[in-house]
Amino acid sequence: MHELGVVFHVIKMVEEIVSENNLTEVSSVTLELGEVSTVIESYLHDVWKWAVLKRSEHMKEAKLIVEKIPAITFCEDCKNTYGTVEYGKICPHCGSEHTYLLQGNEFTIKEIEAC
Repeated sequence: MHELGVVFHVIKMVEEIVSENNLTEVSSVTLELGEVSTVIESYLHDVWKWAVLKRSEHMKEAKLIVEKIPAITFCEDCKNTYGTVEYGKICPHCGSEHTYLLQGNEFTIKEIEAC
């Protein structure tokens, strides 16, 4: 379960921002999570509840908000986009395998609400 390591990393980054900005309490952290990022959202929430209590001085009551980003693939041959999870690597428009992921692999901190 790499979600634990991911949450520890997020906590560390948020704590650094709290320190740099002389903040006292974080009320929420919003993450952007790509559909094919390999991070399981339900595990992330479970680990979050435990980790903020044990590993964070300023985030004990912080809520985790996750915004999903759909996986979209681009076809270099026909120039169309399509849903990656639904169709995989092969373009449903022209059958080409000359495709690449445009979005959906993200894992970023979008917003921190603090005082």
